[in-house]
Amino acid sequence: MQPILFYTFAVMAVASAVAMVLHRNPVYSAIFLIATLFSLAGFFVLLNAPFVAAVHIIVYAGAIMVLFLFVIMLLNLKRDPAREAGKITRRFLGTALVVVLLLEVSALIGAAYFLSGNGGSGENALVGLESGVSGSTPNIGRALFTTYLLPFEVASVLLLVAMVGAVVLAKRKFN
Repeated sequence: MQPILFYTFAVMAVASAVAMVLHRNPVYSAIFLIATLFSLAGFFVLLNAPFVAAVHIIVYAGAIMVLFLFVIMLLNLKRDPAREAGKITRRFLGTALVVVLLLEVSALIGAAYFLSGNGGSGENALVGLESGVSGSTPNIGRALFTTYLLPFEVASVLLLVAMVGAVVLAKRKFN
């Protein structure tokens, strides 16, 4: 049952991520991003981390996506003739980046099959489960404030900078 759910979440995540990137309307793109985030939360549930999945949905799909939609509607994006220039170059760069990403993903999949074929059973691919780390609240809190304190603080500073940037962009629009 677990492999079926894993592949279902994987297909949903990739399909909604591709739809998010390719859709022209930013509101629909944000909705597809929410679908991607729900799929990723499914991965956390499969990794025996329901608390992380719940926090993932609450923080990312709830709060940050509401902020994204608010900023998108506040900026009121319209067609700009200046943005239309250089469209072919941007499409070429985007296509090149997608090809590079697909090559990296195929290399990772190939490496996983190669490693599982040489002595590995393939069932121990989930690294965190063997070490006894689970997604419970005390374990996450202990890990956040001991081992991962610096990345946690860097992430909080980045979120603060993003919020200040959004406020500055919104304020410039009204002046």
